[in-house]
Amino acid sequence: MAKEKKKVKDRLRKKYRLVVYNNDTYEEKIHFKLTLMNIFSIVLFSSVILIVLVIYLIAFTPLREYIPGYTDVSLNRRVYEMEQRADSLETVFAQKDLYINNLKKIIMGDDFETDSINSLLTKSSGTDFSNITDKRSKNDSLFRLEYENETRNNLFNTEILKESSSTFNLISLYSPMEGIVTNHFNRAEKHYGTDIVTDKNTAIKATANGTVIYSDWTVDNGYTIGIQHNGNLISVYKHNAVLLKEEGDFVNAGDAIAIYGNSGSMSTGPHLHFELWHNGTPLNPEDYISFERSLNR
Repeated sequence: MAKEKKKVKDRLRKKYRLVVYNNDTYEEKIHFKLTLMNIFSIVLFSSVILIVLVIYLIAFTPLREYIPGYTDVSLNRRVYEMEQRADSLETVFAQKDLYINNLKKIIMGDDFETDSINSLLTKSSGTDFSNITDKRSKNDSLFRLEYENETRNNLFNTEILKESSSTFNLISLYSPMEGIVTNHFNRAEKHYGTDIVTDKNTAIKATANGTVIYSDWTVDNGYTIGIQHNGNLISVYKHNAVLLKEEGDFVNAGDAIAIYGNSGSMSTGPHLHFELWHNGTPLNPEDYISFERSLNR
């Protein structure tokens, strides 16, 4: 066994002569004295240098983009950021669509489901709001009941509706028309507006500056128009004969938006059904606007 190892060592250390001759004159140009150990060392060193060079080219030069299956880290980061922005935009658009659809349902007198809002919030935030419980102590429940009873009649005062200097005061709303009030606001009976009777072909006017968010005909309410004002206030005008504005139009307070009429299956005669909504809550228009006058004055 020892003899075989010695033979291998001798073979590795045995010197060889590598000579380069001139092909015509056979003159020796250069020669090298090498051993197998030298050859192995040169090959190993060259391989290491080649590997390092390839790694450098792949990691630090644009050549890596031409290698199949190799992806740029910065490109992946940009793609990820764009995906996040796209998801955010999708959520925002979905919220806007849900908001507009709920507004249309409010204008048409239909009920809207808050579950759709909760499901959208759950999708966007990843948090399930449906499992949130409101556990209150006995003392807390008694305090809440006492407080609610004391403030029940003050829920809709004008201070709630003053949100900033950029929003207007509801007390200064423009009357959509003058006439005789035939049916008053009644929350218990789900009559969320005021019915006014006036002369034939009277122009219905915008109660404040705003943008028309709904202008269409429905079976129940006939020709209906809704306007979004500052401070999350919405005014709704139902049972018109003709609509003068379209969705997206901007109107000023006092602008004619419709003609007084008697459209829709729920109309009991020529009249204007006028509603005010603030943050999804119906308001009594007569608390802020005076409609009364004598007909044919």
